[in-house]
Amino acid sequence: MLGIVLLLHFGTFKLLALFWQTLGIDAKPIMNSPLRSTSLGEFWGKRWNLGFRQLAYDLIFTRLHKRLGGGTTAFLVFVLSGLIHDLVISVPSRGGYGLPTIYFVVQGIGSAVERSAFGKWLGIRHGIRGWLFMMVFTSGPAFWLFHPWFVHRVILPFMEAIHAL
Repeated sequence: MLGIVLLLHFGTFKLLALFWQTLGIDAKPIMNSPLRSTSLGEFWGKRWNLGFRQLAYDLIFTRLHKRLGGGTTAFLVFVLSGLIHDLVISVPSRGGYGLPTIYFVVQGIGSAVERSAFGKWLGIRHGIRGWLFMMVFTSGPAFWLFHPWFVHRVILPFMEAIHAL
């Protein structure tokens, strides 16, 4: 499953960007070396799935941040991302409903902690501490994102269909 995720997010999307570039379109890959992130904010805001980030920024963040504030609006974007992931992961799996949303709520909480005075005091906004914080928050609860229903009802049948198992 990890191989499929990596192939899709880094291989296929990179090849698509290169294809468009050969046609003269300035298409940038949607992934920008996410493991080089030294904070959770950098991971989600500058390095992971920049296509969704730009769409969310244009459609949601710019319209709501003056009314609700940057932190609340950013948290709402994480909730929306969770709901979208539930739609594409839990619905086809017929189970695990809400778990992808919980994963992204945790990301929103982590981002709020990182931006807080406490996060500044902990030194988790940059450097090795920031990288470790980012890794714990993104990979630690990943089982909520890729829950057993998804693995058993979508990934494993797909792997069998392509004769990978």
